[in-house]
Amino acid sequence: QVQLVESGGGLVQAGGSLRLSCAASGRSFGTYAMGWFRQNPGKEREFVAAISWSDWRTDYTDSVKGRFTISRDNAKNMVYLQMHTLKPEDTAVYYCAAARAFAMRVDDYDYWGQGTQVTVSS
Repeated sequence: QVQLVESGGGLVQAGGSLRLSCAASGRSFGTYAMGWFRQNPGKEREFVAAISWSDWRTDYTDSVKGRFTISRDNAKNMVYLQMHTLKPEDTAVYYCAAARAFAMRVDDYDYWGQGTQVTVSS
């Protein structure tokens, strides 16, 4: 069982930066792949970034490549999403999630946080 709590969202101007954090509880956190997803009202939840449990593999959706970086600290049970050069289209509720294997599909993730709102103004 893994519990996830996101933080770090907020309002930022276009071109600005934010770092999202995800605090995980559960003894087996270090064995889970972790992902970030985002969702806007009336739209499907979409993949943003993922990182494997060992920290050697990452992947990103094309629209955030070169601007976002996912990282994790297994000793602290934390996952981060550093976001630079934010755009209004990045506005969404961002969710942290845990999966038993590296994945990019919503259905492959077993545990979810409650989400944190990111709003980018133009």
